[in-house]
Amino acid sequence: MDRQLRIVIIGGGACGPKTAARARRLDAAARICMVQDEELISYAGCGLPYYISDVVKSRNALLVRDAASFKKLSNVDVLTGTRVESIDRAGHKITLMELATERKYSLDYDKLVIATGSSPVVPPIKGIDLKGVHVLKRVPDADEIRALINESISKKAVIVGAGLIGIEMAEALSARGLEVTVVEALNKVLPGILDEEISDLLTDHIKSKGVTLKLGRKVVEFRGEGERVSHAVTDKETAEGDVVIFAIGVRPNSKLAKDAGLETGPFGDIVVNECLQTSDPDIYSGGDCVANVSIITGKKMFVPMGSTANKHGHVIAANITGGSEKFPGIVGTACVKVFDFNTGRVGLGEKQALDAGFEAVTALVPGPDKPGSSPGSREVIIKLIVDKKTRRILGGQGTGPGEVVKRIDVLATAITMGMTVDILADLDLAYAPPYNSALDVLHHAANLVRNKLEGRTTGITPADVKKKISDGDDFALLDVRSKFEADRTWIEAPQVRLLPQPKLYDDMDKLDDERETVVVCRRGGRAYQACCTLKNAGFRDIKFVEGSLICWGADDVCGEQVL
Repeated sequence: MDRQLRIVIIGGGACGPKTAARARRLDAAARICMVQDEELISYAGCGLPYYISDVVKSRNALLVRDAASFKKLSNVDVLTGTRVESIDRAGHKITLMELATERKYSLDYDKLVIATGSSPVVPPIKGIDLKGVHVLKRVPDADEIRALINESISKKAVIVGAGLIGIEMAEALSARGLEVTVVEALNKVLPGILDEEISDLLTDHIKSKGVTLKLGRKVVEFRGEGERVSHAVTDKETAEGDVVIFAIGVRPNSKLAKDAGLETGPFGDIVVNECLQTSDPDIYSGGDCVANVSIITGKKMFVPMGSTANKHGHVIAANITGGSEKFPGIVGTACVKVFDFNTGRVGLGEKQALDAGFEAVTALVPGPDKPGSSPGSREVIIKLIVDKKTRRILGGQGTGPGEVVKRIDVLATAITMGMTVDILADLDLAYAPPYNSALDVLHHAANLVRNKLEGRTTGITPADVKKKISDGDDFALLDVRSKFEADRTWIEAPQVRLLPQPKLYDDMDKLDDERETVVVCRRGGRAYQACCTLKNAGFRDIKFVEGSLICWGADDVCGEQVL
């Protein structure tokens, strides 16, 4: 009789439990053991900010499965509170230590899976050990933060880092009544995730909710009153906070693999092939401790996501039980809820596309997520990025109060399948007034890119127009909205001239067709139409403002807010 396959999985977060559960379905006889240094396994770590904000009322709601139920349902032995000390590759065994008793022993394996995840980056800043300074990685971290809030100890919070976790925590702590300051070393919100146009819109929204943003600042020290933190000192000023959340990123937990002589990569990741097999054919790895291949560029990228970790587990389980599945890679999809805005990105940003050698053509297009006549219609702003040579879709981003994420999912599918902008423009998306307009905002973005590629129009971003205004450039900023709209919201600049679109044909001869003319409206549609009209009439230097006042920025317009 054949010996039972011995599978040992290190890590009980996302990839580990997924691997164990599917491996059991594929091999009913295998001996499967999962080792976790925490007492909890298989919990929804991405839900921790919502547990802190009290949207998720109970920590038990975050716990997908415990060790006892895992054993009962999947016949998997789970060793919690146990740390793996070392891997003996030659002997096919690992050394473990029970943390409570410090007892050490070994465990044999035929196939080993390293799913050790990642850990928050916490630099050696003075005062980092003061009480009230936290990282958010595990359920006990969230328990401690909730306890401080529930005991009314915390009144002000400083969040270090404006990435996904930092921004989610800004909303979570604001919801609990704390005054929140976010400190970010780079000059924008969600750096490395969003391009400037989308990030700026999200920044305006976060500020409107009372959060203080200190961008382009680096925390250099924490100061306290007694043993408790009271201030975060940056290289420019000091921010008050009796609770601090450190969220500047994560690093792969790859020390165990390195110590065992497994190959690691430039991100500190455990190197795996497309079957998620490490440099040792009997050891596999997945989740946040590995990097992934970009489907767009073919290069490795470190984008830790719980969704990816679960897919890794699915593939690994097949391969350790005799299969030959491959993981194709990722397109870098991410989304986040920030107060009343939904935000997402996929693929390459504009700078990333240029750095990768593409000639990027972009479109910035606002629009309603369904017809304005339908109840609940809300604005979305989409940025589409396309390769000029191949017309392939390279990336997309979006934000706004409307349904952004389903547009990001469409783009994720389009990029994965290698679609061109021409296919996207004619994509047969679902249409009915309660759900969408006849032409989706993605259709409009695709058509704008096509018009640019064919030389039919020239766009300019609001940021570039604002720079021209501040530089005192000689050009006409032609506002083609109605006088009623312009009286409610306007741009204060000497270059502005109001000429409502219905009067354009009658009053066109009053404009200087030799002067650079930039056309603006509310969303960009009327401006584009006016731009085409003036170009056909012989205007030599004519552009329209993409996204127009919707994307202009709350701090730079007078009167009522546009978005």
